[in-house]
Amino acid sequence: MFLRVLAHKAESAGRELIAVNPANTSRTCARCGHCAKDNRLTQARFRCQTCGHEAHADVNAATDILRAGLALRDAAEAA
Repeated sequence: MFLRVLAHKAESAGRELIAVNPANTSRTCARCGHCAKDNRLTQARFRCQTCGHEAHADVNAATDILRAGLALRDAAEAA
């Protein structure tokens, strides 16, 4: 129900809604793609254990979600 309402709101605003599975987005580095529980230091702090990338955890996850949504859109357009 929520996604239907959100899709309607997006359409009326001239936007596109792409549903993305958010699993592990808070643990995956937006820079190198390394996924580990230890990357999420606190609720607000993200630091990649592989490349050292640091960001607010929500910003890092939002970047991962955006990237996943754009990949889904590109794949749908290519098909």
